[in-house]
Order: sequence, then C-alpha cells, then structure tokens
Amino acid sequence: MRPTPWSKSIWHGRHVLITGGSSGIGLALARELRRRGARVSVVARDRVRLERLAEESKGPGLSPIAVRSADVADGPELAAAVAALTEAHGDVEHLITSAGTVRPGYFMELTEGFFRENMEVNYFGTLNAIRAVLPPMIARRTGTITCISSAAGLYGLFGYTAYAPSKFAVRGLCEALRMELRPHGIQVSGVYPADVDTPQLAMENLYKPHELAALAGTVRPADAHSVALETIRGIEAGRRVIVPGAANRTVAFLARLAPRLANGYADRVIAKAKPLPGPGA
Repeated sequence: MRPTPWSKSIWHGRHVLITGGSSGIGLALARELRRRGARVSVVARDRVRLERLAEESKGPGLSPIAVRSADVADGPELAAAVAALTEAHGDVEHLITSAGTVRPGYFMELTEGFFRENMEVNYFGTLNAIRAVLPPMIARRTGTITCISSAAGLYGLFGYTAYAPSKFAVRGLCEALRMELRPHGIQVSGVYPADVDTPQLAMENLYKPHELAALAGTVRPADAHSVALETIRGIEAGRRVIVPGAANRTVAFLARLAPRLANGYADRVIAKAKPLPGPGA
C-alpha cells in the first residue's frame, strides 16, 4: 500500500505522540497540533515542564495534552509510558520523535560518556519510540513516523563529533524504515533543522568551540514555531525529507551536490575563526 500525501484534516481527532515535547521544537509542535484538533500526548523527562504543559492545555473545546515522564533511552520505561498514553488517547496514529541531547566540544576533550549519551538519547531514543508504537500502525496499515534529526545529520561539522554521528544514525534509520514501511501504508519522514532558538541551544552555546560558533553564525537560528509549522506542512505533503529554513536548505543542497564547495567554504570560516573572549575580556 503506497502512502499518499495527507490533507490538513490529518490531525483532527487523531492521536499524536511527541517525545521531547516539553520544550523547544517538540513543545511548539504539541501546542500547534493541539490547536489543530489533535489528541496530543507528550513524553519527556522533566516532570515540572510536563505538569505545566498539562495544566496550560486544560480548558473547553480541545482535548488536554496527556503527559508522561520517561527516559526515551530506557526502552521498557518508554514502552510503559506509551502504553499509559494509549489508554488515554487510543493507539498512536502519528509519532514525532523530538527528544534529543547535544554536547559540542573538541574531539579529544569529550569523554566517552558524551559519545554514548548522544547515541543513547538521539538514536536509541528514536528507535525505542518507533518500536513502541509501530505494531498497531502496521495492523491498521496507516500512520506517520516523523523523526527530528538535525542539519548535523546531513553533514558533519567541526565540534559535533559526538552529536553528528547520532543524528546521521537517525537519518539512516529513517531512510531504511521508509522503504520497509511504505508497503504497509506508513509514511516515514526525517526533519533536518539547523540551529533553533531553544533552551537546548542556549545550553549548547556554552560549550561550542569557537570554530563551530563561527560556522553556526553563518545561519541565523530559527524560532521553534516556524520549524514546527514547516515540519507539519512537510508531513501533510508526504515529504520524506524536511529541511526547515531557506538558508539551511541552501547549505544542505550544497553539502549533498557540491561537497567540495561546501567543505572549502567551511574550512575557510574555520581558518579565520578567532577564540571567543573569556570572562572579563
């Protein structure tokens, strides 16, 4: 069965599960999709943010957002959370995996723990969520799976030796799953945003090597709501690759089709980059 582009009524009354939906892109998606009439569930680790989100969503006219605290890297814990949310809203019809972590730094200064954490949360967290919701989708022969990867999943960047491989892994999973699940009527999409103005970016900026900061400075951070809107439109259009932001699409295009040009530009930016001034400088 070949998945077809979904209409804008895709969301109304449908159960959408978002991992990492208590902040950043995930939170923007949760709010926007609830506004469109979806029955939204959110899994995240931060109980305080989850409680705040559940409280703000109470009111007449729309279903409140159901929340559950779980670590996406813990498969059994996440499966239990999904089961509880399924009881509240029914089988998951649309999954969006937005939970993620990032710790930039120089390769030799990053501990092994950072490399493992990035892979456990970003890749295995995505994998665990898909495995938890997929059997009913296959049985119904319909559904969408949307994975928030990163521009760093399209091209590796200085300072992202722990982060980029985990996002490349998410990209590979999406591409392989798309082929496998297409005959079952299930649409799989990967989303590849560049820097987005979120609490995670603020934390990340504390650790960015100055070379990475110089590269990142060539593209202005997007706001989470605009990324959420482009993601939603991409899902509705049945796109397998969603690259939010015009500037980001240009960089992604060059990285794919003219890698020597893209790498040459990056090398020149890195060569000219100056260390950031320290405290009191």
